[in-house]
Amino acid sequence: MRAVMIDEWCSPTDLRVREAPAPALPEGGVRIKVHAAGINFADGLIVQGKYQEKPALPFAPGFEVAGEVIEVAPGVTRVAAGDTVFAVLNHGGFADEAVARAEDVHRLPAGMDYATGAAFPIAYGTSHFALTDRAGLRAGETLLVHGAAGGVGLTAVECGAALGATVIATAGGADKLAVAAAHGAVHGIDSRTEDVRARVKELTGGRGADVVYDPVGGDLFDASLRCTAPDGRILVIGFASGTVPQIPANHLLVKNLSVIGVYWGAYRSLAPQRISDSFDQLRTWYEAGLLKPRVSHTFGLDDAATALQALKDRAVTGKAVLICR
Repeated sequence: MRAVMIDEWCSPTDLRVREAPAPALPEGGVRIKVHAAGINFADGLIVQGKYQEKPALPFAPGFEVAGEVIEVAPGVTRVAAGDTVFAVLNHGGFADEAVARAEDVHRLPAGMDYATGAAFPIAYGTSHFALTDRAGLRAGETLLVHGAAGGVGLTAVECGAALGATVIATAGGADKLAVAAAHGAVHGIDSRTEDVRARVKELTGGRGADVVYDPVGGDLFDASLRCTAPDGRILVIGFASGTVPQIPANHLLVKNLSVIGVYWGAYRSLAPQRISDSFDQLRTWYEAGLLKPRVSHTFGLDDAATALQALKDRAVTGKAVLICR
């Protein structure tokens, strides 16, 4: 099969396609003919050995795929050969074939194509789980979403709107704020030119945001500490800015704030039923037309390096996807 394989830690710009043996089907596993693979910020980290998990070399990157089931291990009844699915992987998605644990494989919702399916599980799974399970976002609350036109940020906007929250989006530039508005943001703040803290306070009558969804970190996290409402919750999703915040505990104490880490992938093992329940809700929302996944860029498998560079350059709004067939 064709795959983007790495033999040693490397720059994302060094990624190339080559022939590789098909992965073995593990106990309880599902083999998928990959039609499309989602591209994530973490793919650029894992190939450099900078991700929190380091696979044994050699391996193919790629955390999420959509395609057709071609084989299941004995005893697997969740899906069957011929089913169209999306799946979450530890790695291995940038290839013609991938294997996944049966519990990480989900049938595509009605009407969903492969490119959309490949863009769906990690971004929507992270946002829905973070907002509902971790932060307990309630209808009528105010949700502040940073990086709101990006892969996870845009899904947080949609999930927040579906939950009945008033969504304030931050993004770099009018074009990206327009994307966030089209997906449910009520207010937009240009993080390049506006004072985020002051604008959030203005938009909330001085109270601040009840929940902050932050995949960016850096200066935006610092601003969030100063514009979160008392009893507010700040969700730490990632650090796309490249700067990991250092949190002054006195701010948490004075305002009774909660800072909540969200490593969604860990819950695939820690609480698989909670993940499955989350996907059930997302499926219902998608089929009801409440979610409109945005895939702004598609690339061929041979262009994985170009795709990751586009993500790094913040040229992507919503998600980018590799079309593998």
